[in-house]
Amino acid sequence: MILVDTALQRAEAENRPIRVGMVGAGFMARGIALQIIRYTRGMRLVAIANRTLERAVQAYTEADVPHDSIQYVDSPATLAAALAAGAPAVTDDALMLCSAEDIDVVIEVTGAVEFGAQVALMAMRHGKHVVTMNAELDGTLGAILQVYARRHGVIFTLSDGDQPGVTMNLYRFVRGLGVKPVLCGNIKGLHDPYRNPTTQANFARQWGQNPYMVTSFADGTKISFEQAVVANATGMRVAKRGMFGPTVPSGTLLADVVHDLYPLEALLAGPGIVDYVVGATPGPGVFVLGTHDHPRMQHYLNLYKLGKGPLYLFYTPYHLCHFEVPNSVARAALFGDTVLAAAGRPMVEVITAAKIDLHAGQTLDGLGGYMTYGLAENADVVQAERLLPIGLAEGCTLLRDIPKDGIISYADVQLPANRLSDQLRTEQDALFWAENR
Repeated sequence: MILVDTALQRAEAENRPIRVGMVGAGFMARGIALQIIRYTRGMRLVAIANRTLERAVQAYTEADVPHDSIQYVDSPATLAAALAAGAPAVTDDALMLCSAEDIDVVIEVTGAVEFGAQVALMAMRHGKHVVTMNAELDGTLGAILQVYARRHGVIFTLSDGDQPGVTMNLYRFVRGLGVKPVLCGNIKGLHDPYRNPTTQANFARQWGQNPYMVTSFADGTKISFEQAVVANATGMRVAKRGMFGPTVPSGTLLADVVHDLYPLEALLAGPGIVDYVVGATPGPGVFVLGTHDHPRMQHYLNLYKLGKGPLYLFYTPYHLCHFEVPNSVARAALFGDTVLAAAGRPMVEVITAAKIDLHAGQTLDGLGGYMTYGLAENADVVQAERLLPIGLAEGCTLLRDIPKDGIISYADVQLPANRLSDQLRTEQDALFWAENR
């Protein structure tokens, strides 16, 4: 981001760095901490909140912050004193961090819908921008959280670096050329809806990741959320429940096959679609297929090796996750710019499917678990059939048996009591789907 690096250099030179608090200290969060502390001028990671304080300390010490300089804080007063003294602070009270006066932006890296909603809402109510890597939160409650962001005059956005943010940056670039995006795509290496934390344990251990998170990548839940949030930001839809998701031989060059992977009529009719492909290279990257209606411009695009059309392929061959998150913080704090945000009424939701035969009385486990996987579906269908968003499935008690691959609806479950996420979802549905009620 050319403007961002210049603006951050200026912020550093003028001694007015962006003050960042981070909620979460897992694998990805520790990478963010390292990136900000060691490599981002014009920004300070002033506090980290995590349920396990040792992890929060680890995020600092892995970035070579001396252990004896880190302050444990347990009250607004001790947090304020640490921030005033310029001492890195750690706490197990995320909501206290969200309300601290001397923090400009909160980075939310929890991966949890209920807790993530609590963090986002508290931070925004206290005038802080929120940058999240939580596509699950945005895909479940992003529309109503944007309403709250506008109400409080702040930014709520997904981040650069993760695939939805990379896709949105590419989408904006393509649209800025005068090319009409008709498909936003994602490149995956694996898709098996029946994977679980046991099958993925070795991979997770090899990379120091959470096996539930790794499972959500493998079983299709993550890709469903990633494409849902892109759809909700662009106005696109899915062409079918679960998307097409074609598989090609491993290592197949995307440019050689992409024009034959998706029905042309699905791309050219309506607002365009989101989808994915398994096995293609360059991966794990993202791509946009677009069209142009001017013959002279079509001639130029052919000259510049994008082919004769009607579809032109643009792609980004990588996503760098935590490396790019500071760009998102700067875009929000210095330019008032969102990376990716729901544009209004949801277009695509992620619904809950049974990974195994399920039985009445069971309590559903979390994302990337043993019991359910997510499928992308158009939001109007979800509303009409009252299907259960998988972002709200954890902790629900089944009222009846559900066969393997069966779709779970609200009528099939008892929701847990007193969840903020359910309250926000009710508010979101009432605001955007009043005519369905």
